[in-house]
Amino acid sequence: MSAAAGPFTIAALLLAAGGVSKALAPGDTANAMRALGLPALPVLVRVGGVAEALIAAVAIATANRVAVLLVAVSYLAFAGFVAIALRRGTPIATCGCFGKADTPPSLMHLFVNLGAAVAALAIAFNPGDGIGDVVAAQPLSGVPYLLLTFVGTYVAFLTLTLLPRTLALVRQSRDS
Repeated sequence: MSAAAGPFTIAALLLAAGGVSKALAPGDTANAMRALGLPALPVLVRVGGVAEALIAAVAIATANRVAVLLVAVSYLAFAGFVAIALRRGTPIATCGCFGKADTPPSLMHLFVNLGAAVAALAIAFNPGDGIGDVVAAQPLSGVPYLLLTFVGTYVAFLTLTLLPRTLALVRQSRDS
């Protein structure tokens, strides 16, 4: 089992959650894409969200190299989107990553996306087993691994959603 299995599983779960969110509520992502001058029909965002969720599910379940590489490519594309938005200073209230959660692009987004891509590439070039095999190799029937993976996913979600807003409020209160 690769040392990147945990970070990769977290990245893939986050991708699946974002994909489901975009499929259910494509408007914010479509608006963010339009703000950067990209074509963005809500129906295409929905299809992309479903594709993200399916790719993530296959990657987690099977550790299939193609699916894992597609997870990496997804995160590299997200990193590119965030980098362009930050460089241009595009006023985007939310990137739409998680549906309605207010998640403006931030350096935190860029770092998380790049870290997720690195974790996926580590698994792609040193493939491990699917989640069933990883869990089976863990002590206590994999329960601690699964709990830590879900906690890590939630922490990553909070890092992308709550932390940037909290830091903005702190900066705002300091500047006033």
